[in-house]
Amino acid sequence: MKSITKRISIVFAAFIMLSAFSYATYTWTNDDAHSQAQFTVTHLGIADVTGTFNDFDATITSSKPDFSDAVFEFTAKVNSIDTRVEARDNHLKSADFFDVAKYPTINFKSTSLKKSGKDKYKVTGDLTIHGVTKQVTLDLLYRGSTVNAMNQKQTAGFQVTGTIKRSDFNLGNGFPPPMISDKVSIKADGEFVQ
Repeated sequence: MKSITKRISIVFAAFIMLSAFSYATYTWTNDDAHSQAQFTVTHLGIADVTGTFNDFDATITSSKPDFSDAVFEFTAKVNSIDTRVEARDNHLKSADFFDVAKYPTINFKSTSLKKSGKDKYKVTGDLTIHGVTKQVTLDLLYRGSTVNAMNQKQTAGFQVTGTIKRSDFNLGNGFPPPMISDKVSIKADGEFVQ
């Protein structure tokens, strides 16, 4: 009887350890040198202007190797905005647009992830810009994982694309769509290291 009880205890302990191992959660952080966050608007209806946020942090928390249960978080410092024209960057930082003195960061945290194709997902989450939080849904492409030969670390690649409306965030309300498009295209590419 003791032998059976001991065996059951061992099997039970092994099951608990296996379950804990199976559901281990991993955090991945973006590699700054190989990640970028950019946006594009149309100026005067005839030309696209693209900018980037050069200072941002992104993390992925997941327990599954295909990232199907991943939670994505992103924070960008608005003061790092870069459109290649200093005067324009300063205007975008002003109260006419981002008002960086009051709202220094842009934040996103995912609330759901739904598969939409091979390595493709719809990621929905709360996006906060200019003190306004809205739910947005963006397209997510998982580009695969590999070991980086330079540092021997497991590295995963993702691309996020989508569009938002700046009017939803009370951003640049004094500049109507014929001057600057209401639609803002987003494209972010990232390498994430475990």
